[in-house]
Amino acid sequence: MRLQGKIALVTGAAGGIGSATARCFAREGATVVLVDIDLEACSRVCDDIAQSIGQASCSGVDLTSEKQVVELFTNIRRDYGRLDIVVNIAGGDCEPAASVETIDMEMAMKNLDMNLKSCMLCCREAAKIMKPQAYGRIVNMSSLVWRGSPNQFSYSASKGGIFAFTRSLALALGAFNITANALAPALVEVEAFTRALGPERWQALAKASAERYPLGRIATPDDVAKAALFLASDDASFITGQILEISGGARL
Repeated sequence: MRLQGKIALVTGAAGGIGSATARCFAREGATVVLVDIDLEACSRVCDDIAQSIGQASCSGVDLTSEKQVVELFTNIRRDYGRLDIVVNIAGGDCEPAASVETIDMEMAMKNLDMNLKSCMLCCREAAKIMKPQAYGRIVNMSSLVWRGSPNQFSYSASKGGIFAFTRSLALALGAFNITANALAPALVEVEAFTRALGPERWQALAKASAERYPLGRIATPDDVAKAALFLASDDASFITGQILEISGGARL
């Protein structure tokens, strides 16, 4: 087991990628702390892990609230005494199809808060625990559109910001045996996408995307979870400041 005895925090744990990552980490021996703004859905994932896989606890937290994030990490320190791994998956896109002329600044700020601010707050508080213990693995969720997108302006900006922030973390924390890396998935089949688009639009998007990817399919949540596992494990102990694209070869 690659994470035996580790304490791992997974944010956005009620979603497709977050829940897959939490289950993956639990199977590898980690005690998993699940966090999501949707406590009811998060609790269902937590109960499933605790009953059939391993050790888990959960909290309902708005990660855009500095007060709630500080309280979350205070509780982790109190309950576990350490924190080995943080995987920041929580986020989303409030403005997925805006033109340059129609960017809504209220929605743009929500994107920056949900994706970048939440990540920064969690990494700041995690560093306070990880530095004294001289060990840590930080995995942040960027996106393939960190390179830019013609209709996801604020989302792309937030995901590009996550990569830049992750590189800064790697530079600042490497001396303390803490690595920081980012994941950049292409299209992933998760319920949030399929529900938002509806069956017909989703199938059309998935088919068109799969045809563009050299591997001929879109990603599953487990594809992303396994990449997170690699970066969170000691197999990646000499990798930091990198962005790992999980794209099926979409960007070559």
